[in-house]
Amino acid sequence: MGILDQLKALFGRPAMVPASQPLTAAPAPERRLQPRLNARDGTRVLIIDDSKTVLAVLRKFLRSAGYETIECLDAETGLVALREQKPELVFLDIMLPGMNGFAALRAIRRDPQTRETPVIMMSGNEQAMEQFFGTRIGADDFMKKPFSRHEVFFHVERLLDEDGIPRRAAPRTAAPHLQPEIRVVRAA
Repeated sequence: MGILDQLKALFGRPAMVPASQPLTAAPAPERRLQPRLNARDGTRVLIIDDSKTVLAVLRKFLRSAGYETIECLDAETGLVALREQKPELVFLDIMLPGMNGFAALRAIRRDPQTRETPVIMMSGNEQAMEQFFGTRIGADDFMKKPFSRHEVFFHVERLLDEDGIPRRAAPRTAAPHLQPEIRVVRAA
């Protein structure tokens, strides 16, 4: 691709496609242009993060959409708030002072009062292992920091039921072609 084609692509004009190249389907509409599904007004969201900046950003995003927020700077305080104020959704950072996010998630899932509360884990670390481990111990979703307003609502939207209430994600199963084949062998 020449420099002119790169500039055209950069500024939104499609570059000329050579006749030898097959045309592909039009790209999916941009996520930001699609209507957003919100939880019902007044949905309580607990944010547990040691960064006051992250707390402020999430507070601003969520309150602008009609959510109520409860904010805690550490997991221990967050677990108390979770039991006492019964939020319907939790944003939980992994790296926290004292108890980390994984330990807090284990405590949430072991407590009969809180085990059904959906949890979106957050981390600035790019390691896929954190995401994998978080979902293995009961996280409903994972969001990388830094994040945009659209990413926040994308993750919330994935957990809403038809009434706009956040619910635990359905357990993820492997794709059928990745599941082990089971053969029954009978002795003759």
